[in-house]
Amino acid sequence: MQPAPFRVLILSVSAGAGHQRAAEAIAAHAARHFPQAEIRHLDAMQFVSAAFRKLYTDLYLKLISKAPGLWGYLYQFSHDAQQDSKTERLRRALERLNARPLLKAVREYGADAVICTHFLPAEILSRLKHQRRLPCPVWIQITDFDLHRMWIQPGVAGYFAPNEEIAFRLRMHGVPAQRIHVTGIPVMPGFVHPPTRAHSFASLPLQEERPTLLLMSGGAGLGNAATLAEQLLQQRSDIQLIVLTGKNAVLLQQCQALQTRYPQRLLAVSFTSQVEHYMACADIVISKPGGLTSSECLAMGVPMIVHDPIPGQEERNANYLLEQGVALHAWDFPSLLYRLQTLLDHPDLMKRMCDKARALGRPAAALQVLHLVLSHADQKVPYESATPAAVNMPSDLCEPAGHRLCTGRNSD
Repeated sequence: MQPAPFRVLILSVSAGAGHQRAAEAIAAHAARHFPQAEIRHLDAMQFVSAAFRKLYTDLYLKLISKAPGLWGYLYQFSHDAQQDSKTERLRRALERLNARPLLKAVREYGADAVICTHFLPAEILSRLKHQRRLPCPVWIQITDFDLHRMWIQPGVAGYFAPNEEIAFRLRMHGVPAQRIHVTGIPVMPGFVHPPTRAHSFASLPLQEERPTLLLMSGGAGLGNAATLAEQLLQQRSDIQLIVLTGKNAVLLQQCQALQTRYPQRLLAVSFTSQVEHYMACADIVISKPGGLTSSECLAMGVPMIVHDPIPGQEERNANYLLEQGVALHAWDFPSLLYRLQTLLDHPDLMKRMCDKARALGRPAAALQVLHLVLSHADQKVPYESATPAAVNMPSDLCEPAGHRLCTGRNSD
């Protein structure tokens, strides 16, 4: 009789594309390399009320596009907030009211391990771990080169840190060193053995010998990518552009209109799962410094010009990239044009940046994550053996007595 597969549940949140892409990367590597595991990826936002989803995801997208300064304030405010403050207690109460369908899904799947690529499900599940009502280990994959306080949750099996600095900061917050693993941020399998430049260009209506810029607007297609593309094409007749427009249909139409005006110099691409093919063509990537995009560039060894970082996590990502010498920062179009000229006129500088990026890149991060999680397979605990236990926690973190969660695979 075949043993039951080791079940891993990956929980992300669709507030920005990065958390989902990290989860998808882990699942994709598992499908290729770990047949002994059964992997399921769920978006936690599919298990909350429509009102909570709108507040959590739609408001986030509106803030970062329309009021980034306010988002930066909220990011820092929530980082500095005391756990027992009224604001934090209210936030957790709202999460708890909207979490039960998610908890039911976790319970019914009967996971042997959970990996969270966002702090919201990590916080919800860590409460259950404290109460010993969730027998399986919960792991946290941090998806930016910054450590927000909300990533740090009690009772988790371990943390997957993007770099040594984040590992250091976790230890400073009291996380035991043995629970911290420096893996990098998971990227898709295509970045482990990426296609060559020649192979990628073979299928594109562009010229391999021409300097190529990859302009990325994120999964939601935010920003002024069409305007930026037009300005670059007008100012530099020697370059060609690939513009990834994400899921933004309006942006795609704008870039396709530009494509007809600049034939063989611009290629507009809608949301794609083949980012590595377009990145293989790029001499330089121009992008907002999201954690996943930055990790993909590092894995491919491509220098970046970062622009318009969102206050908070993206500003910290940008600082990291600049400190490591793998990116330049442009704060307006003239500064972008100047940095582009600097890189194209100094191939030795470009090469140094490429070499530094490759040295920092961790394309096999997802494989390392899976090895660590599956190495705990022999510590599997039956759901039926999970029993509540008293722990010292803020009172609002505890469910009312008698409310049983995740105590059995088929119980409600």
